[in-house]
Amino acid sequence: MSPQRDQILRELGIGPQWRLREAADAASEVPMEAVETVEEAAGGRVAPAAVAAPSVARAGSPVDASNMNWSDLATAVAECRACALCAARKQAVLGVGDQQADWLFVGEGPGAEEDERGEPFVGQAGKLLDAMLSAIGIKRGENVYIANSVKCRPPNNRTPEPEETAACWPYLERQIELLQPKLIVALGRPAAQTLLQREVKIGAVRGQLFDYKGIPLIVTYHPAYLLRNLSDKAKAWEDLCFARKTMG
Repeated sequence: MSPQRDQILRELGIGPQWRLREAADAASEVPMEAVETVEEAAGGRVAPAAVAAPSVARAGSPVDASNMNWSDLATAVAECRACALCAARKQAVLGVGDQQADWLFVGEGPGAEEDERGEPFVGQAGKLLDAMLSAIGIKRGENVYIANSVKCRPPNNRTPEPEETAACWPYLERQIELLQPKLIVALGRPAAQTLLQREVKIGAVRGQLFDYKGIPLIVTYHPAYLLRNLSDKAKAWEDLCFARKTMG
Protein backbone atom coordinates (compact mmCIF):
# COMPACT_ATOMS: atom_id res chain seq x y z
CA MET A 1 0.00 0.00 0.00
CA SER A 2 1.35 3.41 -0.95
CA PRO A 3 2.00 6.01 1.77
CA GLN A 4 -0.68 8.23 0.19
CA ARG A 5 -3.32 5.48 0.27
CA ASP A 6 -2.27 4.55 3.80
CA GLN A 7 -2.77 8.18 4.87
CA ILE A 8 -6.24 8.26 3.25
CA LEU A 9 -7.26 5.07 5.02
CA ARG A 10 -6.09 6.48 8.33
CA GLU A 11 -8.35 9.48 7.69
CA LEU A 12 -11.18 7.07 6.96
CA GLY A 13 -10.55 5.30 10.23
CA ILE A 14 -9.49 1.97 8.75
CA GLY A 15 -6.84 1.73 11.37
CA PRO A 16 -6.53 2.75 15.02
CA GLN A 17 -9.32 5.33 14.76
CA TRP A 18 -11.38 6.95 12.00
CA ARG A 19 -11.16 10.70 12.36
CA LEU A 20 -11.94 13.44 9.90
CA ARG A 21 -9.86 16.46 9.11
CA GLU A 22 -11.37 19.31 11.15
CA ALA A 23 -13.83 16.86 12.68
CA ALA A 24 -13.17 17.20 16.36
CA ASP A 25 -16.81 18.17 16.82
CA ALA A 26 -18.23 16.07 13.95
CA ALA A 27 -21.02 14.87 16.19
CA SER A 28 -21.97 18.41 17.16
CA GLU A 29 -22.94 19.36 13.61
CA VAL A 30 -25.70 17.00 12.64
CA PRO A 31 -26.61 17.55 8.99
CA MET A 32 -29.90 16.39 7.64
CA GLU A 33 -28.28 13.17 6.46
CA ALA A 34 -27.47 12.27 10.05
CA VAL A 35 -31.10 11.80 10.98
CA GLU A 36 -31.61 8.67 8.91
CA THR A 37 -33.38 5.78 10.55
CA VAL A 38 -30.93 2.95 9.96
CA GLU A 39 -32.03 -0.50 10.99
CA GLU A 40 -28.48 -1.84 11.24
CA ALA A 41 -27.77 1.00 11.14
CA ALA A 42 -22.54 1.95 -18.68
CA GLY A 43 -23.02 3.21 -21.64
CA GLY A 44 -23.87 6.04 -23.98
CA ARG A 45 -24.74 9.56 -23.00
CA VAL A 46 -28.16 11.09 -23.43
CA ALA A 47 -27.95 14.43 -25.17
CA PRO A 48 -30.02 17.18 -23.56
CA ALA A 49 -33.32 17.61 -25.35
CA ALA A 50 -34.51 20.99 -26.55
CA VAL A 51 -37.81 21.54 -24.77
CA ALA A 52 -39.90 24.44 -23.63
CA ALA A 53 -39.35 25.93 -20.18
CA PRO A 54 -40.92 23.64 -17.57
CA SER A 55 -44.01 24.63 -15.67
CA VAL A 56 -43.66 24.99 -11.91
CA ALA A 57 -44.85 21.94 -9.97
CA ARG A 58 -47.44 22.95 -7.37
CA ALA A 59 -48.73 21.14 -4.29
CA GLY A 60 -50.77 18.11 -5.25
CA SER A 61 -49.74 18.18 -8.91
CA PRO A 62 -47.47 15.41 -10.19
CA VAL A 63 -44.06 16.42 -11.52
CA ASP A 64 -43.38 15.63 -15.18
CA ALA A 65 -39.63 15.77 -15.72
CA SER A 66 -39.52 13.21 -18.52
CA ASN A 67 -38.44 15.65 -21.25
CA MET A 68 -36.35 18.05 -19.19
CA ASN A 69 -32.70 18.79 -19.91
CA TRP A 70 -30.24 19.87 -17.21
CA SER A 71 -31.18 23.53 -17.48
CA ASP A 72 -34.88 22.70 -17.26
CA LEU A 73 -34.26 20.50 -14.21
CA ALA A 74 -32.37 23.27 -12.43
CA THR A 75 -35.20 25.71 -13.06
CA ALA A 76 -37.96 23.26 -12.15
CA VAL A 77 -36.31 22.16 -8.92
CA ALA A 78 -35.57 25.75 -7.88
CA GLU A 79 -39.23 26.71 -8.34
CA CYS A 80 -40.85 23.43 -7.27
CA ARG A 81 -43.81 23.54 -4.86
CA ALA A 82 -44.89 19.92 -5.24
CA CYS A 83 -44.62 19.08 -1.53
CA ALA A 84 -44.47 20.87 1.81
CA LEU A 85 -40.65 20.82 2.00
CA CYS A 86 -40.51 23.96 -0.13
CA ALA A 87 -42.00 26.02 2.70
CA ALA A 88 -38.92 26.16 4.93
CA ARG A 89 -36.08 25.79 2.44
CA LYS A 90 -33.64 28.56 1.58
CA GLN A 91 -32.92 26.96 -1.75
CA ALA A 92 -33.44 23.64 -3.46
CA VAL A 93 -30.38 21.48 -4.13
CA LEU A 94 -30.41 19.69 -7.48
CA GLY A 95 -27.01 18.02 -7.33
CA VAL A 96 -23.40 18.63 -8.26
CA GLY A 97 -20.73 17.11 -10.43
CA ASP A 98 -19.86 15.88 -13.89
CA GLN A 99 -23.00 15.62 -16.00
CA GLN A 100 -21.42 12.77 -17.96
CA ALA A 101 -20.17 10.93 -14.88
CA ASP A 102 -19.70 7.18 -14.66
CA TRP A 103 -20.23 7.29 -10.87
CA LEU A 104 -23.50 8.45 -9.29
CA PHE A 105 -23.80 8.75 -5.50
CA VAL A 106 -27.30 9.33 -4.10
CA GLY A 107 -27.90 10.48 -0.52
CA GLU A 108 -30.97 11.45 1.47
CA GLY A 109 -31.43 15.22 1.28
CA PRO A 110 -29.88 18.60 2.04
CA GLY A 111 -28.82 19.52 5.55
CA ALA A 112 -28.47 23.01 7.01
CA GLU A 113 -25.18 23.84 5.29
CA GLU A 114 -26.36 22.32 2.01
CA ASP A 115 -29.52 24.44 2.22
CA GLU A 116 -27.33 27.52 2.65
CA ARG A 117 -24.88 26.77 -0.14
CA GLY A 118 -27.05 24.93 -2.64
CA GLU A 119 -24.70 21.95 -2.94
CA PRO A 120 -25.10 18.42 -1.54
CA PHE A 121 -22.68 16.96 1.01
CA VAL A 122 -20.77 20.04 2.15
CA GLY A 123 -20.94 19.53 5.92
CA GLN A 124 -19.04 17.00 8.03
CA ALA A 125 -20.73 14.12 6.20
CA GLY A 126 -19.57 15.71 2.95
CA LYS A 127 -15.96 15.80 4.15
CA LEU A 128 -16.20 12.14 5.01
CA LEU A 129 -17.73 11.35 1.60
CA ASP A 130 -14.85 13.15 -0.10
CA ALA A 131 -12.39 11.04 1.91
CA MET A 132 -14.29 7.89 0.94
CA LEU A 133 -14.12 8.84 -2.74
CA SER A 134 -10.39 9.53 -2.48
CA ALA A 135 -9.83 6.13 -0.89
CA ILE A 136 -11.03 4.41 -4.08
CA GLY A 137 -9.24 6.79 -6.44
CA ILE A 138 -12.05 9.14 -7.48
CA LYS A 139 -12.87 12.76 -6.73
CA ARG A 140 -15.92 14.99 -6.41
CA GLY A 141 -16.61 16.72 -9.71
CA GLU A 142 -14.38 14.42 -11.77
CA ASN A 143 -16.41 11.62 -13.35
CA VAL A 144 -18.61 11.73 -10.24
CA TYR A 145 -22.11 13.16 -9.76
CA ILE A 146 -23.74 13.57 -6.34
CA ALA A 147 -27.49 13.91 -5.83
CA ASN A 148 -30.12 13.36 -3.15
CA SER A 149 -33.50 11.66 -2.94
CA VAL A 150 -35.17 14.94 -2.01
CA LYS A 151 -34.00 18.35 -3.15
CA CYS A 152 -35.21 20.46 -0.19
CA ARG A 153 -34.20 20.28 3.47
CA PRO A 154 -36.88 18.72 5.70
CA PRO A 155 -37.72 20.70 8.87
CA ASN A 156 -35.51 19.94 11.86
CA ASN A 157 -33.35 17.69 9.68
CA ARG A 158 -35.82 14.84 9.90
CA THR A 159 -35.93 11.91 7.48
CA PRO A 160 -38.09 12.67 4.42
CA GLU A 161 -41.60 11.29 4.43
CA PRO A 162 -42.62 8.79 1.70
CA GLU A 163 -44.84 11.37 0.00
CA GLU A 164 -41.90 13.80 -0.12
CA THR A 165 -39.52 11.33 -1.74
CA ALA A 166 -42.32 10.36 -4.13
CA ALA A 167 -42.87 14.00 -5.10
CA CYS A 168 -39.15 14.45 -5.80
CA TRP A 169 -38.63 11.09 -7.49
CA PRO A 170 -39.28 12.33 -11.08
CA TYR A 171 -36.35 14.75 -10.74
CA LEU A 172 -33.91 12.07 -9.59
CA GLU A 173 -35.24 9.63 -12.17
CA ARG A 174 -34.60 12.18 -14.93
CA GLN A 175 -31.12 12.96 -13.58
CA ILE A 176 -30.25 9.28 -13.89
CA GLU A 177 -31.68 9.16 -17.43
CA LEU A 178 -29.53 12.13 -18.45
CA LEU A 179 -26.40 10.87 -16.70
CA GLN A 180 -26.60 7.21 -17.74
CA PRO A 181 -23.94 6.37 -15.11
CA LYS A 182 -22.09 3.08 -15.12
CA LEU A 183 -22.66 2.59 -11.39
CA ILE A 184 -25.05 3.98 -8.77
CA VAL A 185 -24.12 3.97 -5.08
CA ALA A 186 -27.06 4.50 -2.70
CA LEU A 187 -25.89 6.13 0.54
CA GLY A 188 -28.21 5.11 3.35
CA ARG A 189 -31.65 3.63 3.76
CA PRO A 190 -33.84 6.45 2.35
CA ALA A 191 -31.76 6.62 -0.84
CA ALA A 192 -31.78 2.83 -1.20
CA GLN A 193 -35.53 2.65 -0.69
CA THR A 194 -36.11 5.44 -3.21
CA LEU A 195 -34.00 3.77 -5.88
CA LEU A 196 -35.13 0.20 -5.22
CA GLN A 197 -38.75 1.26 -4.61
CA ARG A 198 -39.14 -1.04 -1.61
CA GLU A 199 -38.39 -1.28 2.10
CA VAL A 200 -34.80 -2.23 2.87
CA LYS A 201 -32.44 -2.74 5.78
CA ILE A 202 -28.89 -1.64 5.03
CA GLY A 203 -27.35 -4.60 6.81
CA ALA A 204 -29.40 -6.99 4.67
CA VAL A 205 -28.74 -5.42 1.26
CA ARG A 206 -25.16 -4.17 1.44
CA GLY A 207 -22.66 -6.36 -0.36
CA GLN A 208 -25.18 -7.19 -3.08
CA LEU A 209 -25.39 -5.98 -6.66
CA PHE A 210 -28.79 -4.66 -7.70
CA ASP A 211 -30.04 -3.51 -11.07
CA TYR A 212 -31.60 -0.13 -11.77
CA LYS A 213 -32.89 -0.14 -15.36
CA GLY A 214 -29.75 -1.92 -16.52
CA ILE A 215 -27.38 0.09 -14.31
CA PRO A 216 -25.56 -1.73 -11.47
CA LEU A 217 -26.55 -0.38 -8.05
CA ILE A 218 -24.78 -0.88 -4.71
CA VAL A 219 -26.05 0.08 -1.26
CA THR A 220 -23.88 1.24 1.64
CA TYR A 221 -24.10 3.32 4.80
CA HIS A 222 -24.59 7.07 4.69
CA PRO A 223 -21.49 9.06 5.74
CA ALA A 224 -23.46 10.85 8.47
CA TYR A 225 -24.45 7.50 9.96
CA LEU A 226 -20.81 6.46 9.90
CA LEU A 227 -19.82 9.57 11.84
CA ARG A 228 -21.91 8.22 14.70
CA ASN A 229 -21.25 4.50 14.30
CA LEU A 230 -17.53 3.84 14.11
CA SER A 231 -17.98 0.09 14.19
CA ASP A 232 -19.59 0.06 10.73
CA LYS A 233 -16.84 1.97 8.97
CA ALA A 234 -14.92 -1.18 8.14
CA LYS A 235 -18.09 -2.50 6.46
CA ALA A 236 -18.36 0.73 4.47
CA TRP A 237 -14.77 0.25 3.32
CA GLU A 238 -15.70 -3.25 2.11
CA ASP A 239 -18.61 -1.71 0.18
CA LEU A 240 -16.31 0.86 -1.42
CA CYS A 241 -13.92 -1.87 -2.52
CA PHE A 242 -16.90 -3.81 -3.93
CA ALA A 243 -17.98 -0.69 -5.85
CA ARG A 244 -14.46 -0.16 -7.22
CA LYS A 245 -14.29 -3.80 -8.29
CA THR A 246 -17.74 -3.60 -9.89
CA MET A 247 -16.77 -0.51 -11.85
CA GLY A 248 -13.52 -2.13 -12.92
